[in-house]
Amino acid sequence: MGIIFRKKQNLDKDTWLNYSGSGVSGSKRIGPVTFNSRGGYTVRLGKGLTFRGRWRK
Repeated sequence: MGIIFRKKQNLDKDTWLNYSGSGVSGSKRIGPVTFNSRGGYTVRLGKGLTFRGRWRK
């Protein structure tokens, strides 16, 4: 394992930019679902349980 760089910059209550070693992406939360600009989504299912998937290739 190596060193990982990550930074999050809030733009709005439910919108933010993510900075990492592989570039910049944006994320938007709508209720329990969070979509990101790289085609992924995360659904909060309950206490500490989440589902991650892809909505585009």
